[in-house]
Amino acid sequence: MTREKGFTLLELMIVMAIIGVLAGISAQMVGTYTKRSKFSEIVLAAVPVKRAIENCITVNFNTSSCDTWSEIGITQAQITTASDLIDSVTIANGSAILTFVGHPVELNSATYILTPNFNNNTNLLSWTYTGTCKTNAATRYC
Repeated sequence: MTREKGFTLLELMIVMAIIGVLAGISAQMVGTYTKRSKFSEIVLAAVPVKRAIENCITVNFNTSSCDTWSEIGITQAQITTASDLIDSVTIANGSAILTFVGHPVELNSATYILTPNFNNNTNLLSWTYTGTCKTNAATRYC
C-alpha cells in the first residue's frame, strides 16, 4: 500500500492561523514604528528653538527673559511650517517651557515638552524632556 505525500487540511489550517496571528502582530508594530519615525521630525524641529533659548539664557541668565518668540529671535511660523507633522508650538511665559504638539491624525496629537532648568549658582542649563510621547510604553514616540 502506498501512501500519498502532502499535508492534511488540518495542518494547512494550523499554518494559516499562525501566519494570520504573526501578520496581525507585525502590522501593529509597523504602525508604531512608522509613527516613531514621523515623530522624529518634531524632535528635530525642536533643536533650533532649544538652541535659541540656550543662547538667550547665556546672555540674560534667566528663563523669564527668553520666553517669547521675539526674545529668542525665531518666529513660530518658521517652526510650524518646517513640517506638516507639527500641529502647534508654544513657549510658556515666565518659564520658557516648549510644548510641541504633533499632528492629530498622524501622531495622535502627541506632545513633546522641553523644560529648561537654569541653575543661577552654577550658570548651567539642563533640559527635562516630558510629554505624552513618553508616557505610554506601547506607543512611545520620543
